[in-house]
Amino acid sequence: MIDTTAFLKQMISAPGLSGHEAPVRKLIENAWRPLTHELNVSRLGSLHGLRRGAAAQPRPSVLLAAHMDAIGLMVTGLRGEWLRVAAVGGVDGRVLPGQPVLVHASRGPAGRQDLPAIIAMPVGNLLPPALKENPIPIEHLWVDTGLSESELKALVRVGDLVSFAQPPLETAGETLAGHTLDNRASIAALTVCLDLLQTRDHLWDVWAVATTQEEVGAWGAATSAFQLQPSLAVAIDVTWASGPGSSGYKTFPLGKGPTLAWGPDIHPKLYKAFEDLARRLEIPYVMEPAPTHTGTDAYTLQIAQEGIPCMVLGLPLRYMHTPVEMVALKDIARIGRLLAEFVAGLDANTMNTLTWD
Repeated sequence: MIDTTAFLKQMISAPGLSGHEAPVRKLIENAWRPLTHELNVSRLGSLHGLRRGAAAQPRPSVLLAAHMDAIGLMVTGLRGEWLRVAAVGGVDGRVLPGQPVLVHASRGPAGRQDLPAIIAMPVGNLLPPALKENPIPIEHLWVDTGLSESELKALVRVGDLVSFAQPPLETAGETLAGHTLDNRASIAALTVCLDLLQTRDHLWDVWAVATTQEEVGAWGAATSAFQLQPSLAVAIDVTWASGPGSSGYKTFPLGKGPTLAWGPDIHPKLYKAFEDLARRLEIPYVMEPAPTHTGTDAYTLQIAQEGIPCMVLGLPLRYMHTPVEMVALKDIARIGRLLAEFVAGLDANTMNTLTWD
């Protein structure tokens, strides 16, 4: 039985910004190797783990996708002893001042070297007048490694990556806080599913896919779906949990179960199947209205090849795209169980009944 919390802490402590996911992919590969029959890596760096089904060939397959990439920063310039940076993915500059980071320097004599650093904000009298009373844009922030100008130039180049370094924190409320839980928490839920399938019969092939580059366009999901050609697909991603100042239909309770997305990305019969299954398993859930696309891997999974029936499971997460995101550990377990039971229930007649209307 996998220790989900320890595995998740390990994952969110590893770098892996969009387009540069190799460090976290190695951790996931190690966890998935004993849980799958086959592992391979796509040309865009997504990890594919196959669990073969028991039905005769040719077997239908289901693709379970969770993105493993993270938001972060990239060095755009060196100015004396400091670094200028730009966002990789959707980084909110308001949360950056004072944050600990790691600069993944590439010029060192021994290859890549991780430099501890902080993000610094200029004092008010050095800022343009229009910015003195407002949040400071990223282009006006500095990354300070504590190195001299000559030492910095010898180690860091433009294009090097900068990742968050806030350590994970278990709270008293059975939640975990830290950076990059979007979407490594969903990778943990997918891993729980694979672990449960060790003792469950399933007829269909299962592709567990840790996708790349979701934060910049869901490109890893698009290429993996094209390569693997699944019969149907499920995207697992975080969604907005209720928190201070939040209310209404756009946020969902933390620790009260997953969300089931409903909208154009979602096949109606798959939504009904997951809703019925959650009720039967007594897993609490909330419908999440998604009137346009969901902003998840389903956006590109759905339109791969001639079209793939898709579902999206949401893991409520507070403080999204900050270094202190928060998830409820029991929601991770719930999603893992829901996925495993769904896979175990797929049979030879599933695709015959999966009509849109």
